[in-house]
Amino acid sequence: MRTPIRRERGAVLIMVALAMLVLLALVGLVVDGGLAYLVKARLNAAVDSAALAGARAIPEGTTKDQQITAARAAAADFFAANIPDNYLLSSPKLLSTEVSFDTGRVTIDVRAEAPMKVSFMRVLGYTSLTPVAYAQTIRKDLDMALVVDTSGSLYNSRTAVKTSAKTFLNKFNVTQDRVSLVHFAYGAEVDNPIDATKRGFDRTSMLANIDSYTFNGSTASVEGMWQARNQLNRVPQLNRSSLRVIVFFSDGEPTAMGALLPFKTATDCIKPGVLDTGNNGLYDLNSSTAVSIAGCDVERRGSVTSTISKLPDWYSAHDTLREVPIVTSDANYRTVTSDLSNATVVQRNIDRAARNLPEMIAAKARDEGIYVFTLGMGSQLKAKSGVDNEVGENVLKCMANVADGPSRCYNPDKPVGMYCYAATEADLTPCFSRLASAILRISK
Repeated sequence: MRTPIRRERGAVLIMVALAMLVLLALVGLVVDGGLAYLVKARLNAAVDSAALAGARAIPEGTTKDQQITAARAAAADFFAANIPDNYLLSSPKLLSTEVSFDTGRVTIDVRAEAPMKVSFMRVLGYTSLTPVAYAQTIRKDLDMALVVDTSGSLYNSRTAVKTSAKTFLNKFNVTQDRVSLVHFAYGAEVDNPIDATKRGFDRTSMLANIDSYTFNGSTASVEGMWQARNQLNRVPQLNRSSLRVIVFFSDGEPTAMGALLPFKTATDCIKPGVLDTGNNGLYDLNSSTAVSIAGCDVERRGSVTSTISKLPDWYSAHDTLREVPIVTSDANYRTVTSDLSNATVVQRNIDRAARNLPEMIAAKARDEGIYVFTLGMGSQLKAKSGVDNEVGENVLKCMANVADGPSRCYNPDKPVGMYCYAATEADLTPCFSRLASAILRISK
């Protein structure tokens, strides 16, 4: 009678032992598996940051070998910063950072592992676990036009403007990105045309050109915007980059407009030029300094009213396609008539047209898939000005198509750019950096 009881006791011991093994295995899965999950999550974050850092570091080199070295160094630094050695008893290791170039795209592939010893899972025959992680960042090609305001109101801030613009350019890839540099005041000058046939840009030349800027004159924003859009569109359709961007910097509202103006005596002036709100004369469209056009000096002839018959219907400074109207009653813009019959309407129409035109050209650029990023500096942008007593930064917000701009000009169905406000010189470089980061995020 006792034998069955002993057998039952033996069976119970075996069942208890097996249950303990199962319990230890479950504990092992919970404890060791949980730690491995935490290590894996931290490892994923580390390789993601490493891949992004590698992509951002590419512009530090001027050759592909230098770019690869910079990318790998940055990836290693960010990997180490995001997962310390011995994290949860693991041994994180960056296995590889591969950098490849292909027709304007740079691909960063990062692989890593974090071997870790186990405790409870040893009952299942495991001595270690090895979480692994992989991340890839693709930095797409970029066509960009940088437009810098060099009007007289920026003279006292000229050093900060130059430094910040140069810092901005250093964030882009000299072998893969296409970049054009434009500056404007009375008119606009293309310092460095975009290369329409191959990738890359001459950063050394651009930095030297920025150093040579002088700051004087009015603010013909329309000329800077027209030149920027024209530069991007010089690249043949099949060669254009997947991301096209205009970056536009200014410190105030536009105060001048370009046009081919109909003089009352037709032979007096037959060339287009820039007319500012001071009505002093027509200036050369392609010069940022006050280069008057022979025979077109309005001030010496008396006034706009006595020398010019009316404003042209279309922006005719460069545009032969009649794309952008000067005279308009469109609710999305300020009303402008052709009337120049007295000083009051002259001031009203020129002031409004000067503000409308850069907004209109920015809208045309968005129709072509171009992003517009704007940067404004100084308290004067927050002050009301002009014939409509309008805040100056409204123009820059409309140009960028941002949600916090005037509702009349925001269109979420078109490329939405970014506007950054720099209250002081100290905010200028951080603002340029924010724009660069936003552009690089779009390009990934």
